Order: sequence, then C-alpha cells, then structure tokens
Amino acid sequence: MSEKSSFFSLKKVLLLMWGLFVLVILSLYLLFLSLGKGWIGNMPSVEDIENPIDKFATQVISTDGVVLGTYARTQDNRIWVDFDELSPYLVQALIATEDIRFQDHSGIDLKAIFRAVIKRVILRQKSAGGGSTLTQQLAKQLYTEHVAVNSVKRALQKPSEWVIAVKLERYYTKEEILTLYLNKYDFGHNAIGIYTASMTYFGKLPYELNVEEAAMLIGMCKNSSLYNPIRRAEKTRDRRNVVIGQMAKAGFIDKAAKDSLQNLELGLDYHRADHTTGAATYFRQYLKLQMTASKPKKRNSQQYYEDSLDWEQNPLYGWCNKNMKSDGKPYNLYTDGLKIYVTIDSRMQKYAEEAVAKQIQGYMQPEFFKAKQKKKTAPFTSNISQEEVERIMTRAMRDTDRYRGLKKQGLSDKEIRDVFNTPCQMTLFSYEGDIDTVLSPMDSLRYMKFFLRTGFMCMEPQTGYVRAYVGGPDFSAFQYDMVTKGRRQVGSTMKPFLYTLAMESGFSPCDLVVNQTQTLLTEAGQIWQPKDDGREKLGEPVTLKWGLSRSNNNVTAYLMGQLSPYAFVDLLHEFGLRNQAIDPVLSLCLGTCDVSVEEMVSAYTAFVNHGIRTTPLYVTRIEDADGNVLAQFSARSNEVVSEDATYKMIDMMRAVINEGTGTRLRNSSVYPTVSRADICGKTGTTDNHSDAWFMGYTPELVAGCWIGGEDRDIHFDDMNHGQGAHAALPIWGMFMDKVYADSVNLGYSVNRRFDIPEGFDPCAGYQDDGGQILDNFSIEKF
Repeated sequence: MSEKSSFFSLKKVLLLMWGLFVLVILSLYLLFLSLGKGWIGNMPSVEDIENPIDKFATQVISTDGVVLGTYARTQDNRIWVDFDELSPYLVQALIATEDIRFQDHSGIDLKAIFRAVIKRVILRQKSAGGGSTLTQQLAKQLYTEHVAVNSVKRALQKPSEWVIAVKLERYYTKEEILTLYLNKYDFGHNAIGIYTASMTYFGKLPYELNVEEAAMLIGMCKNSSLYNPIRRAEKTRDRRNVVIGQMAKAGFIDKAAKDSLQNLELGLDYHRADHTTGAATYFRQYLKLQMTASKPKKRNSQQYYEDSLDWEQNPLYGWCNKNMKSDGKPYNLYTDGLKIYVTIDSRMQKYAEEAVAKQIQGYMQPEFFKAKQKKKTAPFTSNISQEEVERIMTRAMRDTDRYRGLKKQGLSDKEIRDVFNTPCQMTLFSYEGDIDTVLSPMDSLRYMKFFLRTGFMCMEPQTGYVRAYVGGPDFSAFQYDMVTKGRRQVGSTMKPFLYTLAMESGFSPCDLVVNQTQTLLTEAGQIWQPKDDGREKLGEPVTLKWGLSRSNNNVTAYLMGQLSPYAFVDLLHEFGLRNQAIDPVLSLCLGTCDVSVEEMVSAYTAFVNHGIRTTPLYVTRIEDADGNVLAQFSARSNEVVSEDATYKMIDMMRAVINEGTGTRLRNSSVYPTVSRADICGKTGTTDNHSDAWFMGYTPELVAGCWIGGEDRDIHFDDMNHGQGAHAALPIWGMFMDKVYADSVNLGYSVNRRFDIPEGFDPCAGYQDDGGQILDNFSIEKF
C-alpha cells in the first residue's frame, strides 16, 4: 500500500472516530436535554424538586419542649430537623465517608465517576468505590422508586439521577442538601430520618450525638439492613469504625481520638418508635381520638350526648375534620406534619408514671396475686358463685375480636366455645417481661383479668393545663383509658359535693349533728339507711367538719335528708359530671353514680378557684409544618358555687388530711416533701372495695386517682387493701412528693397556702373543733 493510501486511510479512521465522538457527545446532550425537559423518563417537576420531602409525622410537644411522640403512618414516621439542629459530627462523618469533595462539585463528581469506571470496567475491581455524590444519592432516594438490581437497567437509571442531582444543586445550598439527605434516609426499625433514628437508637436529639454515635448512624447509610445494630452489632461496629477512620483521614479527628473511639462499644439506648410505648401513651391515644373524631351520628346513648356536646362546644374535638387546608381538604394527623403543643409536662408525666408503677406493679399487684392464690373464683371475689364467674367470662369472650371473627365465619356458639377452650401457643403479658406458654384463649382472658387497672390525672386549677395523664398501668397490654373513657362509682369522693350544697344552703362546718344511724324515706315510701360507720363518737354530737374528715356516713345521710336530691343532681352537673343517668336518690350522697377521673379532677378545681370550675385543657396551639399557627385554645370555665362555700370546704377538707382518712400524707418519713404542703383531699371506697379513690388538691394543683379491677367483681376481699387511703392515696402522695422535690424546675412551691381572705371565719360563730354545743347552736335547725 502506498504512503498516500495509508494517509487517506488514517484520515478516514480519524474522521470516523471524531464523528463517533461528536455523535456520542450530541447523543448525550440530547439525552440529558430530554431528561431535563421531561420529554423522556419521569423527571420530577420544578415544584416537586422545590418541595422534595413532605414533613409527614405530626409531633406532640410537651409544655417543656419535649416531643412526647408522633402520629405517622409506618412508612412516614419522619420528624423534620433543620441543619442547625444536627450534630456537627453527623455532617463530618457523612462528608468524610460518602463524598469528600462534596463542597467542590455541582452535583456530579467527574473524577469519582472516571475512577469508578476505570476500576470496575477496565481493572475489574469489585471494591472500586462508588462514583455517586451525596446529591446523586439524595436524588436516588427521592425520585427512584424502585432501584434496579440488574447492572444494565441500573445504568439506565443513572442519567436521570445525574440530571436531578444538578437541579438539586441549583435549587438548594450544600447545607440544605445535607439536611434533606439525613431527613430522608430510612435507618430501619421504623426510624425514618435522622431525628427518629437518633431517638430510636440512642434516646438523644440529633444535636446531642457524639462522634461515635454519629459515625454509627452514618455507617448505616450504606445499608441499614446489613448494618443493623440490633441484629448485627459486630458488623455495625466494624462499619462504624470504618467511618471513624474516614473522619480521621479527612482531618476531622486526630489519630489518638480515632484509636480511642474505635475501641468503644456501640452504647445503644434502643427505643423502637411505637405508639404503644414511650411517654404519655394513654394521653397520646386520647388526643388522637379527640382530634380525628367525626361528627357524631344520632343515637340514643350517653356517648352520643357527650360527643354532641364536644362537637359543638370543644374546638379540639374533631379538629381535623372541622378545619380545612388551603386545598379544601381536611387536615390529616398522619401526613400533614402538624406540631401539637400540649399542656402535659414531660417531667410531671414521668413522675406520675413512676408513682403508678411503684404502687401498682411494685405493691398492689403482688398483693392481689397473693390474696387470690388457690381461690376457685379468682380473680373475682369469693362472694360470687361459679355460675356468675362463667357468665362474666362468657361476656368477656363475646367482646373479643376473635369471637366476632369466628362468628362471621359461621361457627356455632358451641364450636366457638371449643376454639376458646383449646390450648395453643401464645405470649402472655407480665410486668417482668412477656411469657411464652401454651394456654387456651379462655384461660388467657381470665389471666389478664388478674391485673389491676388505674387512672390518674393532674391539672392546674387556674389555667386548666393538664400536667400528667396516666390512663392505665401499661398501654401495650391494657389500652382501655380509665381517665376519660372509663367511669366507675366514686364512693365517698362524692361527699364534698353534698357538703358544698349544704354550705350554700346556710350550713357551717361547725354545725352539730348527732352521730347516729339515719333512717330516711325515699320518694317511693321505702326506708333507706346508710351502712353503719362503726363506734367512734356514736350517739354523740359531732360537727359537719368532723363528719367529712372521717367520711362518716351518718352525718352525710343526715345532710342528704335536709337537702333536695334534685338540687344535688343539678349541682353535680354544674360541677361538670356529664352522666345523664344520675338518679336523684338518697344513696347518691355515698357516691353510687359512675364518674370518670377527668370529670372528678375538673370538678374539684372549683374548690381552689373560688367556686369557678375549669375544664381540662390539653392543647394550647397547633402549628403546620412551616410553623404557622393554625389554632389556639384556652380552658372554659363556669361558676358553680359561692366563694364563701369554697372557703368552708377548704377548711373541712384540710381536716381530712390533718386528722381524718387522709392523714397518711402527713407521714414525713414516707412523703418527706409533700407532708409539709397545704393539702385538701378526700378518700373514697365503694361497696365491697371494688373502687378505691383519692382526690387531692393544693393551691396550685388538683389530682385524682382511681384503682380497681377490670370488672366490679374483681377486688380485694378485705377492706385493708381495697380502701382508697391504702390503694389510691399513695400514688397521689408519691407523685406530689416528686413534684415538690423538683420545685426549682417545675415552679410549684410546697410553702404556698390557699388564697382565703384574712380573718375569714368558716364557722361564723361556732366552735372550730366539734364536740360541744355552744350558746348560738340552735337545735331547731336539726
């Protein structure tokens, strides 16, 4: 071949190569142009890129700024965190490990891509490292719904991610990209986003994370399933150490720190994000049901009556369905990223939960198990027959989802009963941990009835702020809320309301009555006598103050005979007791009607507030995801009785604590702080000790507690364990003792005294301590 021919051949080859090069460049240009314009592929709109993450989870934020929990669908359990709320170690670890030139590129790191191509394609190295920048990884997280496993298909997805990465760099600063990345990543165990991950694995806020904790979480970003600290601790620790090594290599930490940190254990404080665990679980469930309630449908029931009142009068009830977003749709508690600022104080909530746990789990429950050992009717009282036990258990069986499901399948009652009596593998609840065993469903139902239930609530009488709310002993096992949903007989905690009516009707704390069995006629002409109260001062004249302090039924029945049962019912409704079925009968004075803990606590606020009752306030304001205030709330109130009447009630209910049934609270060895406080209160115990109550208030707080079984026939068979002073009062005492001991942080003073005008005489001329009839005592009054 001639030299000339060789030249022309080489020229053709060069032209062909240049042509191919230009064609490739042009094709790439057209490809990226088409992707960028959205002509091909699924390029997100500018709107989507400007708002790539919906701040899904609604947060419940306590009055002291603690996130008590969230409302979220499982896949959306994310709480947004801004850049200045991140630990600097998170940012350093992420850049050092994933994208060391992050600050220098504009979304695509060509040097990293060429390195990856040469090592993988030409040198065939498996551990060649990735060419993806953090911005590309973010683009993949945001807009690649299904990441292809096949390498060819994955290569086709890459160009779209590159274009999106460039656009993200155009719309966001570097700090914002890092923030988006950490808020988007799924760290496993329902921990989506860095906030939930920090709380789940370490119980810390993101800004509180130290170097090794931040390194572990960033290490998980490579593959949160593979580097799972709960299931694969060693592998996760190794990955964390790689991240620490990269931080040292990048100059964020020195070699000595690296060596020291790599020797540390993971140091987990694991709390899975779960609505059944954490702080104020009963309260969070109550709040959710309140806010998502729909307009009640008409039906004849107490529940419809209450729901209708709430729908009309309570702005929080059904808030999500009453209020619309700018697009005309109602608010969604799970997807709109609301911030609900509640009146619960996280510290006081903790003290309440601790007090409940100590009394129920630590004392009452073991005593109850011991008392019911080897008794055929256990956990029910020995006073009922085996047939009655069977009826109760049959009713319990029919209330289960299992029974309803089997009924829908067409099984007969006998067939269903056989299923419930057939032993099977199951897990049972216990305070010491779950128990794996073989038991019949019917026996498991009976086993769960052995556990005592409780309800406790504390609120500020002046503001209505609910500071603590414990609806039961353990939400994961017993989800029925005994603060607001459950109602039980209140026993002698009803008596202060009757005494208030007496004070309004002209009686005085020092008026005298003979302590003897009262015989009264009902409207139907039947004889009613209260249960005998023992021998103390029997047949002697005693003051009304003495009668209330000792919870004497004779004195209470005497007052009931002097007053109108109808006026008493009207007053109870003014106090906020919403039960329509309160019968105006004589026995009502002994607390025979059913009332919730919430109603009782709210009612007792009138004694502190000079006769004005305050409704409980659970939420102060609601904000949207951007911090705009959507709603603000305040407590409602109504005047119940006169100031003078409440001053007299304070005088008498102080005596309950100082000399009557509540004197346990004056035991300084048990309650070292609260024993010094100015306290009014009332114990309550119903027939057969089915319900134990204690209601107590100080100048700054009102709190109430109930303890009992799931059914009224589940109770101690002796008065010693079942009375309110023994069962419920200790929870109130332990809680208040912790609150006053923490006065520096909480602001409640043990030295505060009730606001009663100087010189006010509750007895208005009568002797202050009972037992003597004075000259201006008129027997005609009786």
